[in-house]
Amino acid sequence: MTESHAEQVDFSALILGFSSAALHYLGLAPALGKGPTVNLALAKQNIEIIKMLQEKTKGNLSPEEVKLVQQLLTDLQVKWVEASRP
Repeated sequence: MTESHAEQVDFSALILGFSSAALHYLGLAPALGKGPTVNLALAKQNIEIIKMLQEKTKGNLSPEEVKLVQQLLTDLQVKWVEASRP
């Protein structure tokens, strides 16, 4: 595949990928044909990666990217707390 035909990965796509992984490990986005997978440690790791990227890219993101990261982090952190309750 040539570069012009390959899907370009931008910052938003990267963040959405980590967010999807976190949701999967929270049991909220089951894999095709499989039941939910709950692994709170891996969910937390993906949330922490997003937080790290937010910190490392501070001042270099568009307003839309800043909003996306903040909204995803807020949502994921609430869902992680809910999933962590006994």
